[in-house]
Amino acid sequence: MYKKIIVPMALDHGLGEATLNVARVLLSKGGTITALHVHEAPQGSASAYLDKTVVQEAFDRAKATLDARVAGMSGVTGMIVKGHSGRSIIDVASQEEADCIVIGSHKPGMIDYFLGSTAARVVRHAPCAVHVLRNPT
Repeated sequence: MYKKIIVPMALDHGLGEATLNVARVLLSKGGTITALHVHEAPQGSASAYLDKTVVQEAFDRAKATLDARVAGMSGVTGMIVKGHSGRSIIDVASQEEADCIVIGSHKPGMIDYFLGSTAARVVRHAPCAVHVLRNPT
């Protein structure tokens, strides 16, 4: 059992509840679960065309969505950070001294075979145990 579990959540995918349920099963009595969303700001030339207020509004909407998802969940706190998803999940796990990450994944597509998925990066580089919950679709 684990005392500090990080559950990365892509707010536009449907695995959030399932990964939180797995985390609850793995959680030691008195432990904590952090529902983490990594907000990736637009990169490259796209960022040149976006006003900073538009980017901030997108971040604020993501934070509100995460807060709404975890509202009323006992022992679960929400956290949102800016950055690259794989790297940020690993960084937060290190900073928070997490002993487990429960992450959702999907069936790999062709691009995943060349670039790798976020879950694959987390499994390879995490400073703690990682449980991967695969989406059946």
